[in-house]
Amino acid sequence: MDDLNRLSLARDPDEPQCNTSDNVHLSEVVIRRYGRRDVVKGGVAVAVSTLLAGSAFARPVNDGQPAVAQGAVKTPALVPGFAPVAHNFDDSVVIAAGYSFQVLIPEGTPVLPGAPEYIPGDFNSGADREQQVGGHHDGMHYFPLHRGQRGNEHGLLALNHENVDQFLLHPYGYSNDVPRDPDHARKEVASHGVSIIELRKGSDGWQVVRGRYNRRLTGATVCELTGPVAGSDFVKTKYDNAGYYTRGTLNNCGHGFTPWGTYLTAEENWAGYFITEANPPREKARYGMTGWQGFNWWNVLDADGNPVDDYARFDTHPTGASALDDYRNEGNGFGWIVEIDPFDPGSTPKKRTALGRFAHEGAWVAPVRPGKPVVVYSGDDSRGEYMYKFVSSKPYHPTKANGDLLDEGTLYVAKFHDDGSGEWVALAYGQNGLTHANGFTSQADVLVNTRSAADFVGATRMDRPEWASIDARTGHVYLTLTNNTNRGVAYPTDDANPRAANRDGHIIRWLESGGAHEATTFAWDIFVFGGPTLADTQALGLGDEYAGQVFPGTGQQAYLSADATFNSPDGLWASPNGLLWIQTDGYRDAARGYGNQQMLCADPATGDIRRFLAGPNDCEITGVITTPDGRTLFANIQHPGERGNSTWPRINGETRAQSALLVITKDDGGVVGT
Repeated sequence: MDDLNRLSLARDPDEPQCNTSDNVHLSEVVIRRYGRRDVVKGGVAVAVSTLLAGSAFARPVNDGQPAVAQGAVKTPALVPGFAPVAHNFDDSVVIAAGYSFQVLIPEGTPVLPGAPEYIPGDFNSGADREQQVGGHHDGMHYFPLHRGQRGNEHGLLALNHENVDQFLLHPYGYSNDVPRDPDHARKEVASHGVSIIELRKGSDGWQVVRGRYNRRLTGATVCELTGPVAGSDFVKTKYDNAGYYTRGTLNNCGHGFTPWGTYLTAEENWAGYFITEANPPREKARYGMTGWQGFNWWNVLDADGNPVDDYARFDTHPTGASALDDYRNEGNGFGWIVEIDPFDPGSTPKKRTALGRFAHEGAWVAPVRPGKPVVVYSGDDSRGEYMYKFVSSKPYHPTKANGDLLDEGTLYVAKFHDDGSGEWVALAYGQNGLTHANGFTSQADVLVNTRSAADFVGATRMDRPEWASIDARTGHVYLTLTNNTNRGVAYPTDDANPRAANRDGHIIRWLESGGAHEATTFAWDIFVFGGPTLADTQALGLGDEYAGQVFPGTGQQAYLSADATFNSPDGLWASPNGLLWIQTDGYRDAARGYGNQQMLCADPATGDIRRFLAGPNDCEITGVITTPDGRTLFANIQHPGERGNSTWPRINGETRAQSALLVITKDDGGVVGT
């Protein structure tokens, strides 16, 4: 492997820390609330059960039953019904007994009608890749094309593509210096974005249908800006002097879907694709626009040595007389939630600016009720950043609802208090000090500078808030806090903080007051901490703060069993049948008992957590959804071999590692996980 390829392997996949505010960190809130000894000895569950017992969630309603979230299902949840698998240290996928999986749509799979076939070794061109499946499969959603059983066997898969591994993408090697190979850059841009793929189940499993719905959206696809930022001076560029259109969607990570049948894709670590001036304004500085992704697309030159406009836009240095003459504002067109209509391949994706600009991990729409607002939750995946939710101004009506509901409303940021309560603080111009006198000139300013606004109102800093999911049966909102290895470096540590250099992460959850997701207050607790077993903790001489399991309602905390140990929770999905699926993107450490990345299944009511599958070397497990009947589950293996240690999945004559989709079924035809 040459030195250039090694540079790709060494690139840090996480956004650099940009939050230098003095806002309270969630870890400090946890310890102040419970005390260090109580966190270890079980006080979390005791305190939370006490708090919730006195809240609206435990008060009887007219039928004498405990109150649940409005619209919640009152049927019993299913429980994990499989024997857990052990940690995996091999370059393979290991799945629970009684289940089978199919590998589908690896990177480079042709999806558009007439698309060129994939050439093993990835010798396809950039133009080819614009018609093929992109890289780094991530969040996704399945949209059935029919009602009833046919819809469980024929539908559209909307699939995110977060990033690429250059050393795997370019078989003859690559250089990021000046000039960059134009086709290399084109292929990299095309490997980002979203794929819309028609899938059909047949006698030999699921297959790609190269039908009329299939579509590739890339880092070059024209997108429309909507909402308060559209047309403002913040987004006017040489490309669009009016400020309503931008090119491309990048670093597409988590996702969401709407009740009106559209797909939401989240632009996460987009800032690393851009460079800018030495002393940039806050809309650049607060997001870390330093080119840390390392692609250097602005170094693409034409035959005369001049920058190519399609790529020059990633250099946001002011060079012209005004913003209308250069790309100083290009980065302001990224960091949004993008709405895509999967059923209309000719539609223009819309960047919904009312939902805020940051490193969106996803966009999770709460269960909707006619006559009530639409609520969308989204985490900002970076160390020390915040948790947000958007509440629409207009109510939801099934016959009239569309994406315009996402253009008007209030964006809130979360504060977690020591007593287990919390509040949502409005990020609205003119409220909570977000005024001209304090440096905010309009709602467009607040939204372009969402992080700065959240800093100003004193939101709670969190350990990489990633995927959220809502349990429609109970109203609980779950959120993965993946890790924060900078705790103790960027944030003060003392005896009150039991997890300095938090490598293992945890999952937090909350209930909105009155069971209404639009409420501005909530009650929170910890669902589980990541961590090793008691035996591994003792062997390594670690402290008792590594006890991970918080058993709901029992007042007890214990170490995770070998069947449930994990670190760095990332992907998350509360399925309609009550199972909570947890996916990881962390580290492998045999001494701590951790193997390759994994997917676990939990019963939130009992705390029963079991490892369902484990992936190949160097991968992340991410993206999870089922068909409506729950009998087919889709999950992604992302970036296997990103450190050069994998050749998975080894299909179609390819020996290079590829991201790919797992299609999982139960051998007896039952519901997956039960």
